[in-house]
Amino acid sequence: MPRILVVDSDAAMRRLTAAYLRDSWEVIDTGSAEDGLKLALECKPDVILLDLTMPQFSGFELCHAIHSLSCTSNIPIFAMAGPSVGKLPQHCAQIGVRGYFEKPLDFDDLQKVIRRELKKKGPERRIHLRVRMQVLLKLIGSDPAGDSWQEIVTTENISAGGFLCPCMNALTKLSTVDVFLAGSVDVFVGPARVVRKESSGRSWQKYGFQFVGEARDWILQ
Repeated sequence: MPRILVVDSDAAMRRLTAAYLRDSWEVIDTGSAEDGLKLALECKPDVILLDLTMPQFSGFELCHAIHSLSCTSNIPIFAMAGPSVGKLPQHCAQIGVRGYFEKPLDFDDLQKVIRRELKKKGPERRIHLRVRMQVLLKLIGSDPAGDSWQEIVTTENISAGGFLCPCMNALTKLSTVDVFLAGSVDVFVGPARVVRKESSGRSWQKYGFQFVGEARDWILQ
C-alpha cells in the first residue's frame, strides 16, 4: 500500500487528514519537522503532505532538506497552509513543491491529486545517500580517437557509489574513466562510468559518475 507522510504541528488537523486518507493509503504523521525528516529517511513515503507554517524548524527548511538528499529528493511534496498567506503558492513552485492546498483542506481534491501523482511516480533512481562535500579528483580517460587525457576536477556532490562533477572533456554516456583522489600523492579509487550528463549547451558539462566494482579508498567507504 502506498505510504503518505503528513507533517503538521496541528494535532487535530493531522488526525482529520489521516482519517480521510487511511482507507486508501498507509498514513504516517508527526507534528515535528525534525521527526518529519527522520521519517522521510527511514520510511521513504510515496508522498509527503507538509505544513509550511510550523514553528521553529519550518516547513520551508524541511522541504529544502528533503530535496537536498539524494535518497529523498524525488519524493513529491504537497504543501499545506492556512488562508491569507500572501505569495506562498507562488513561492512553493520555486522550492520544488508539487502542489499547494489551503486550509481547511478539500479532501476530495487532495485525494484526486495524490492518486494522480502516484500513477505517474516512477521508481527511485538514486540508491545511495548523496553528501555535499568538496573533493579534488583526477580523472584519466581516452577520447574517441584513443588519445588519453587527464583532468583535475572538483566535486561537491558525492555518494558511496559515485559523484557529480563538471568536466571540460566531452564524455559520452557509459564511457569510463579512472578516478584518483588528487593530492601530493594521487590515490587510485577505481574506474567509474558516466551514467548521466547535465548542463547541456554550455562550454563544459556536468556528469554523474558511478563506480564500476569496488571503489578502494573512496571518501565514503
